This record gives sequence, structure tokens and C-alpha cells, in this order.
Amino acid sequence: MQHYTENEIAKIVLDEAIAIHRKYGPGLLESFYEKVLHARLRKRGLHAIRQQAIKVYDEDLEAEEVAFRADLLVEAKVILELKSAKQLQLEDRKQLWTYLRLCDVKLGLLLNFGATLMKDGIVRMVNGLEE
Repeated sequence: MQHYTENEIAKIVLDEAIAIHRKYGPGLLESFYEKVLHARLRKRGLHAIRQQAIKVYDEDLEAEEVAFRADLLVEAKVILELKSAKQLQLEDRKQLWTYLRLCDVKLGLLLNFGATLMKDGIVRMVNGLEE
């Protein structure tokens, strides 16, 4: 079983995201891009989970509660948050940053398949990752 670094995972993800965007273009449903990207990552040998429920514990709750679902969690090391919008909002970045902090994951990619050019729809966020 091959072990990938966060940066190696990110390169594979970005290669596949760009290929998907070139093939299908912008404007489709976010769920479509998520399914296709998930299938391609698995085909490349990466362990990827769609809509991974993330539970958060708070001392005022009796049990952990599902706080959010990561669009894709790759190799338990990289969170992917997918969008299909004309442009990303500040809230999208805040959302991914919160996910990274709560999961103690070091790398997240915000991928906006709604961008005219995929390279303009990519935001890389790090949470203590050694570059």
C-alpha cells in the first residue's frame, strides 16, 4: 500500500479536477463533479470518502454530534470542498478553514468547478503543513 504525502495527494487531485473541468466545463451540479472526482481518485489508487460525516464533541452535549460533512476526504489527509458557483465567497474559505481546524487536517483544497478556468477556481489552505 502506497503512502502519499499531502502535497502528492493535492497534485493528483488537481490533475484530475482540471481534466474533469476540461471535459465537462463549468455549470453542472456540484454533486456531479463530486461523483466523477471521487471515481477518478479511487481509480488512481487513492482512498477517498464522499460526504464523510465529521462529529464534534462539546462538553455541553451528551454525545458527539455531526457538525458537517466533508465533500471528499482523501487518504484521511486532505479535505476537498467542492463548489459550482460563478465565484467563491469568503464564507466558502471560512468553511474549509473550520473543517481543517476541527479535523486537525493539514491541507484543504477548495475547488470551484463553476469558474471559467479551473485554475482560477482553486484555493489551497494549509493548517500547519510543512511546505
